[in-house]
Amino acid sequence: MSALAVAPPPTSRPVATKRRSKGSQIGRGGPLTYIVALVLVSICIVPVAYIVLGGFRTNSQITTDPSGFPSPWKIVNYIDVMTTSLFWRQMGNSAIVAIFTTIGVVVLGVMASFVLARYDFKARGVLYALFAAGLMFPMTVAITPLYIMIRSLGLINSLGGIILPQIAFSLPTTIIILVPFLRAIPKELEEAAAIDGASRLGFFVRLVVPLSLPGVITTGILAFIASWNSYMLPLFILNDEMSYTLPLGVQSFASQYSVDTARVLAFASLSMIPALIFFSLFERRIVGGLTGAVKG
Repeated sequence: MSALAVAPPPTSRPVATKRRSKGSQIGRGGPLTYIVALVLVSICIVPVAYIVLGGFRTNSQITTDPSGFPSPWKIVNYIDVMTTSLFWRQMGNSAIVAIFTTIGVVVLGVMASFVLARYDFKARGVLYALFAAGLMFPMTVAITPLYIMIRSLGLINSLGGIILPQIAFSLPTTIIILVPFLRAIPKELEEAAAIDGASRLGFFVRLVVPLSLPGVITTGILAFIASWNSYMLPLFILNDEMSYTLPLGVQSFASQYSVDTARVLAFASLSMIPALIFFSLFERRIVGGLTGAVKG
């Protein structure tokens, strides 16, 4: 009898454990989530794979079986494209535009974000709202007045006429991402730096830039990829084939060799491979920087 009286009542821990495991499974996502993700990934990858594999085929293979694999594989299309000086000249133009655009966006974006995040003045909210409003106006809307302005500056058919507008149109995104990073830096660090004798410029260079490095890398990668893939602005500004960037070069090459489909596909795949490699190498940096901006 005493043993029966002392026996503890049954607990509901197994039920809680089951509920917790079900919740964790729901949080991880069911089969439907993976199916949708697989469909979306396929939609993105299949066109790219078709272009890359098409460069290894002949025109007769593409005509006979448009969706087939190379049989046999032909590397001559890629060799022909890579042995032309025009391709490397256009790739160099794209690299120059992308690198200088990225440098300008990062430098100006960090400085402007530092002012908006760390200084208190009356027009701070208005300036931040103006930069945020810049996200709502794509370059296609302002292409006509932009062309007139660039022509008046004498930058038509020059890489500078592409770099400057791309910096301006990339700054809103850069500032929106960097301001939370810089705002999250504790004020105690700035006070400690001031006590140690560091000026505002010294605090900016020694502490602000290193602490905001994830956001800086993220904005730099986004600016580089956007500049590399830019098509609309170079189409209006550049009129010489030797000054074309790769997106314009693909369009020009396709119009000249419209009959040679396999060679056009090889040129297109070679033009997009650098951006794909660059994005793949820094994919985690982009995700980490955007996550930090949201938390900030």
